[in-house]
Amino acid sequence: MKIKILIPVYNDWQSTFKLIDEINGLSIDPKFQISIIIVNDASNHDRPNNEKDYENFQSLKIINMKINQGHARCIATGLKYIYQKEEFDYIIPMDGDGEDRPEEIKEFLNKIDESNGRAIIGQRVKRSEGLIFKICYQMHKLITLTFTGKSIRFGNYTCLPKTIVEKMINEKATWNSFSGSLTKLEKDLLPIPSSRGPRYFGPSKMSFFNLLKHSLSIISVFRKTVLIRSALFIIIYILIIKSNASVITAIPLMLLLIMIYSISSLALRENMDEFDKALSNINDIEKVK
Repeated sequence: MKIKILIPVYNDWQSTFKLIDEINGLSIDPKFQISIIIVNDASNHDRPNNEKDYENFQSLKIINMKINQGHARCIATGLKYIYQKEEFDYIIPMDGDGEDRPEEIKEFLNKIDESNGRAIIGQRVKRSEGLIFKICYQMHKLITLTFTGKSIRFGNYTCLPKTIVEKMINEKATWNSFSGSLTKLEKDLLPIPSSRGPRYFGPSKMSFFNLLKHSLSIISVFRKTVLIRSALFIIIYILIIKSNASVITAIPLMLLLIMIYSISSLALRENMDEFDKALSNINDIEKVK
């Protein structure tokens, strides 16, 4: 069974190669043929020389992009490239910084036989960030559930069969939000418990602003539901505060309008024409193994 592990990277080569070393060191059933595909998002830091012999991989390729396009679009490009250019049965997208723990790859593979064609997701049960980030993350999940009706407790770390990859590359939302797109396309997902690991090197790149953008990108995938629920909220809220209207009581309405404007702007990223042309942004492909 051919498994492609898809890793987007921007500058963080030290972490990425440590991750690859750890994947190479896993004791994986020989029936799984593991290949690594790295999508280099136009990094502007030099990549260190790495001449190791990864004996447990079938192949290792680095796809170098011409221009930086962001994490979600790197994964979308990688999915399209693998689907169109590679032979595979499953794709495992994962972050390259250690926060997606490599040892959980074995758990994904162990679940394939009982998945029955379903996507296997790494459902977060534990995170390694600080208290403030954890609180913000819980707020993100609550807001997403409130306005979309979807409880999304997973990120990129998944195991996708070929049939679902085909759906993903034909869905414009994938160009904007991986987890939002997968949730939109698939109602029946098979979870495994997944703990967020600490970064190998340096601080986390998921700042409060990036978390906010990530949250709104997911919500924007379900914007029709959001608009309906927002309209109902506005009507009910106005009825409740009409006798006590003030600048203070209007703050929730203003915040809601800002959110609606933000998700409408982010929804413009769902550009199928750009997604269809994603492979034209590839500069070259290096075959490391």
